Amino acid sequence: MNLEIQNKNALVCGSTQGIGKASAMGLAAEGANVTLLARNEEKLKAVLKELPNNGQQCHGYLVADFSNPTALKEMLENSSLDFHILVNNTGGPAGGPIFTATLDAFESAFTQHLKCNHVLVQALVPFMKTQGFGRIVNIISTSVKQPLDGLGVSNTIRGAVASWSKTLANEVGEFGITVNNILPGATGTERLNEIIKNKANKTGKSFDEVAETMKNAAPAKRFAKPEEVANAVVFLASEKASFINGINVPVDGGRTKSL
Repeated sequence: MNLEIQNKNALVCGSTQGIGKASAMGLAAEGANVTLLARNEEKLKAVLKELPNNGQQCHGYLVADFSNPTALKEMLENSSLDFHILVNNTGGPAGGPIFTATLDAFESAFTQHLKCNHVLVQALVPFMKTQGFGRIVNIISTSVKQPLDGLGVSNTIRGAVASWSKTLANEVGEFGITVNNILPGATGTERLNEIIKNKANKTGKSFDEVAETMKNAAPAKRFAKPEEVANAVVFLASEKASFINGINVPVDGGRTKSL
């Protein structure tokens, strides 16, 4: 299938590792010009060298820390904003019960996940409108459909991002712009390793025991590969997904219990 994203310009956030990196690699493999965005410049340079390139693609990177939306906005104002595709992706908040969460934890997560998404959208959508084409894909979590134990702050903020996304989809759909959410389940990333370690420490179980329990929660009986989640991102970013808008797509091996 020709996804028709050759020569499209894509900005991929959190793209130095995990699902973000896999999404950047997938988009580049389909012929898109990919701009990586993350806070660690050395890691950005390393990933930039790995991106597939047919010899005609132009890849690059931007450095930004999502703890500071004002600095992000200023950086964007001094950059080219000719992007057809935006992949919003940010590392999840620290785990823990919601009752013991601090107000600062909620504020920090809201800033990194919603405020910065909003800054990016406000900067990039005007160009998308001129093109009559735009794809905004937000990588969130299955907690949007089914809150996950021990991830109180994350559950709360992910739900807010999903509502923001649906509202945005309703507003920009007439301009040929779609806004969709990918909801990864347990995926083989550093973030998952941290979650498993925390659960192991709290329960007294071994890392492998916790991992096995998590794997068994999905009918597939395994964790996703980052590339498997990225495949859904790439499709939703394509011309072929032009009439898919405002939806949440779980990529979780069937773990989520809701329809």
